[in-house]
Parts: sequence; C-alpha cells; structure tokens
Amino acid sequence: MSRTYLVDASPYLFRAFFALPDSIRTPQGEPANAVHGFSGFLVRLLNEEQPARLALAFDRSLTTSFRNDFYPAYKSSRATPPPDLVAQLAWCEELGAAMGARVYGSERYEADDILATLCHHAQERGEDVVVVTNDKDLAQLVTDHVEWFDFAKQLRYGPAEVIEKFGVAPQRVIDFQGLCGDKVDDIPGVAGIGKKSAAALVQHFGTLEALYERLDEVETLPLRGAKALRAKLEAGREHAFVSKRLARAVADMDLPRDDLTYRGAHRQELEAVCDRLGFKGLLDRVPRFVS
Repeated sequence: MSRTYLVDASPYLFRAFFALPDSIRTPQGEPANAVHGFSGFLVRLLNEEQPARLALAFDRSLTTSFRNDFYPAYKSSRATPPPDLVAQLAWCEELGAAMGARVYGSERYEADDILATLCHHAQERGEDVVVVTNDKDLAQLVTDHVEWFDFAKQLRYGPAEVIEKFGVAPQRVIDFQGLCGDKVDDIPGVAGIGKKSAAALVQHFGTLEALYERLDEVETLPLRGAKALRAKLEAGREHAFVSKRLARAVADMDLPRDDLTYRGAHRQELEAVCDRLGFKGLLDRVPRFVS
C-alpha cells in the first residue's frame, strides 16, 4: 500500500542517546551515540516499511515553544538536555536529509505541530498516513486513514486501538487530556480528576465545552463521588481549557506543501556525512539511492 510516513524524529534520537554508550564517537572524538542510534532506526524503517513518501519532524527548540507564552510552566520540570545530545541534533537532521527524507523543524512550534500540519496536507491529497512516534499525544491524529505506529514496540493504533487505550475516540483525546492532564509535559488538567473519570466524562459529554455547558448533569451520572467531581470541575475550569489548548497539535502551520515522495538516499551527501561521523557500514544498509 502506498502510504505517507511522518516521523516524530526526536524521541528516537533521545532514546539512542541514553541507551547507547558515549564511547561511540566521531573520528574527531565528538560524541555520536545519538546520531548512530538514529541512523540505525531510520535505515531499519526504510527497509522494513518501504515508505512511498517520507518526512522527518524535529524539535529544534528543546526548551520552549509558543505554548510557553500562555502557560510558562509547560514542560518546565524537564531536565535541560545534555550538551552532548544537543550537539548531535543538527547531525541527525543532516543525515535524514542525506537519506532522502524531507526534514522539518521549528524554533517556535513542536514536532507534534509539524506532523499534524503535514498529516492535514496528506489527507487533503487523499493519502493514507502512518505517524511514526511513541508519543501518545499524537493519538489525536488517528483516523480510518491515519495510523499511529510505535516503531520500537511494533504497535499500530487505529481508531479502535486508541479507544481501547484511552477510553475515548482519537478526536476526543485533547478533551481527555484537558481533564486529566499529562505530568510528563506539565499539563495540569483538573486537580483530582484521574484518567478513569476523565474518560467517563468525555464519553458522556463528548467535548470539554459541552461538559461545562451542562455541568449540572455531572451530579446525576453513575460516577463515584459525583458531587465532589462537579466541585473539582468548577474549581478547575481555567486549567481544563488551558490544558486542552496545550494538548492540541496545531494543524495549520505555514509549511510548504513539498513533494514527500521517497526516491532514495543521495549517495554523495550520505558518503560525506558517514565519513565525517565514522559510520563506515551504514551505506551498505541503505535500501536504495536516487543519486
């Protein structure tokens, strides 16, 4: 099947950085464990999935996004990325481009937003899409024609699998996160509302907006502590809507509508990158070259 593969690149290079030893270095002695692991992931993806179209989205700014403008605490508890990791980000982008993929990044928007926008473009063209990521936030993009693929675990999610995992449909994931939040990203949610209650409320009301328009109904629901639940919702109204806004992936970025057709790696460019990084065996594993 001809499908467009949109890759959330940063989690895979982060995973490689922390999983592989820092003894992996360039001929000049610079750390190369993240880019080494990322190159292995990308080659494996190309060989196993044989994408018809391919794009990589990177988080170029690891500490801020436009979300910090209206909620400064967003991702504030995360440790600052190690300098040895930051130093390898540009190499990963360069290697991805040499491999023949379209590469995207932004200082203001996150990779999630880039992927959501590219996904929207692909759907407008009538393409089936595979979003390659381990980030549960991107479950919101899933449709009958958009699959979430956790490549490391080899798990694929369509609408039914998202409902099984979260208890809500993909298009309601941001309403779910508006209520229960996300500690990993410092999205607050409503204090005292857990995932089970959040899923039950979204199942009944559909959207956060409908829930707050019909808040009186909460006390009539067959939920444990329904009266207390309503009080929590009233107290956490502001956080609920801020959290939904934080969780929503922006799908209307001003991105060029590039041709994402994957034709193969650029041999001369890839050879130069591999020589600089000391990756002697990588070229032999690349499935095809365009030049």
